[in-house]
Amino acid sequence: MRIIRLIFVVFMAALLLSIALANRGMITLRLFPANFDRYLGGSWEVTMPVFLGLLLAVLVGMVAGLVWEWLREAPLRHESTRNAERAARLQREVGELRDTHHAPRDDVLAILDRPKTAPGAPEPAPAPGAALPPAIR
Repeated sequence: MRIIRLIFVVFMAALLLSIALANRGMITLRLFPANFDRYLGGSWEVTMPVFLGLLLAVLVGMVAGLVWEWLREAPLRHESTRNAERAARLQREVGELRDTHHAPRDDVLAILDRPKTAPGAPEPAPAPGAALPPAIR
């Protein structure tokens, strides 16, 4: 994968260099229409090579697309944050319920979950609500 990335970067560099060498003529970019400068004062224009104008246009387009997507995805990010907070709250609630209600409600599960005792040791007290007799050993 690293070599493919390197080949791609070298190819793009060669392509951009060839575009720059082929478009060395000068252009003038104006921010406002003709004769509008006199109302704003100063000169709102710049002279640069054509390839620089092309690269600037691509850069401006990429930034505009980035801002557009960031604004478009804002509701999704907000919903994701709310869902993450809700999931964390539910996880805390489940943890609290496990701590407070960890005793099994089923009599069979109470017998199965009861710790084993060593031979000769007294029988442990039955689980709260257990109606079945102690298991025969």
